[in-house]
Amino acid sequence: MKILKFITALLIMAYAQWSMAFLPIQHWETPNGVKIYFVETHDLPILDISINFAAGSSTDTAETSGRAQMVQHLMSLGAGKMSEDQIAETLADIGAQLGGQFDLDRAGFSLRTLSSEAERTKALDILARIIQHPEFPEGILNRERSRTLASLQEADTRPGVIAQRTLMKMLYGAHPYGLRGSGEPASLTALQRKDLVDFYHSHYTASNAVIAIIGDVTRGEADQIVQSLTRELPAGRPVATLPVVKKPVPMIQKIAHPASQSHIQLAYPGLSRHDPDYFALLVGNHILGGGGFVSRLVEEIRQKRGLAYSVYSSFSPYQQQGPFEIGLQTKKEQAEQALELTQQVLKDFVKQGPSDEEVKAAKQNIIGGFPLRIDSNRKILGFLSVIGFYQLPLSYLEDYVKAVEQVTVKQVRDAFQRRIDPAGMVAVVVGTID
Repeated sequence: MKILKFITALLIMAYAQWSMAFLPIQHWETPNGVKIYFVETHDLPILDISINFAAGSSTDTAETSGRAQMVQHLMSLGAGKMSEDQIAETLADIGAQLGGQFDLDRAGFSLRTLSSEAERTKALDILARIIQHPEFPEGILNRERSRTLASLQEADTRPGVIAQRTLMKMLYGAHPYGLRGSGEPASLTALQRKDLVDFYHSHYTASNAVIAIIGDVTRGEADQIVQSLTRELPAGRPVATLPVVKKPVPMIQKIAHPASQSHIQLAYPGLSRHDPDYFALLVGNHILGGGGFVSRLVEEIRQKRGLAYSVYSSFSPYQQQGPFEIGLQTKKEQAEQALELTQQVLKDFVKQGPSDEEVKAAKQNIIGGFPLRIDSNRKILGFLSVIGFYQLPLSYLEDYVKAVEQVTVKQVRDAFQRRIDPAGMVAVVVGTID
């Protein structure tokens, strides 16, 4: 017990010393509403930038499903009088890397470039064109729509895709989180270039923009970069607040499929980014099914009974409650047994909670692994983007380990009992015995 506390204390001190080299996070807002989160570090001649907008899949409707993702995708395929080939070739010539971000809440781009003025200027010029002057060429839209439709047709034959798509519909119903980001065949077929242009103008605005920057530039240079990327964006207005997630109607849906194994998934409304139970549920989930081979689900389902090679549980936090999920694959003839056992393990965990030893081990594992999650500029950029978009405290990275260390057995048990109803979950089994 004393050794465990000593190791935990050493990990916290080591992390605190490391984080102080990068913190504090500098934050400011431009007159037109762009929010900036900046970490200055000159250890490497590299600059990492991300810009995110409140333009994720939840900003669509059932009739426009797929529009938001198509907008984000096409923005880098022709912008500011440069073709997609010219954009790609210019970035390759200077060794810059352009990435994309799209989920239920967010859509945006990331850029990694050398910080030297010549390379940085060219790379930022490309990103500025993409952000402020996308062209949405009609021919590119038709091409990418055809590709997406073909991809959907192929994906909808795979049991894992079928299970996830069905599960989200069961979990969220008519809530925007239940929409498939890539869209549906009918909504994609009806999509017109004007729809993309209108969506871009209403959602890619300064008031919906969050920029994260880390790297070899000064505060003054960072401010100039922000201005170059956003000065021509309209101020706009924040997007409408998402509706509250309602509890689903509990049910189990079984879908026949020729696959040799059954895909089993269960879900329930889980965490939002500002949830007061965030860290208690994080630690508890590590014990239940998020900690790999040391988790209860793996122990009961794989190790003791050999019903599945892997089984997991996870929380996905968003603006509103993202899904709490449990997933596994098993032989068709074992599907009923595996589903029942999974439900029983969850029920027992919610009812009884974890042991002292499980909580101590989980906290040590999470604390010990956290420095690896922020050991590069690119990883820190990801956290900066989350902190900015969800308006988390600037001290979030410093507070993370302390918050985990303070979680108690009672907090985990109480949080799961209040938040997760095993009898209220939805479940889907794809690949049943005829």
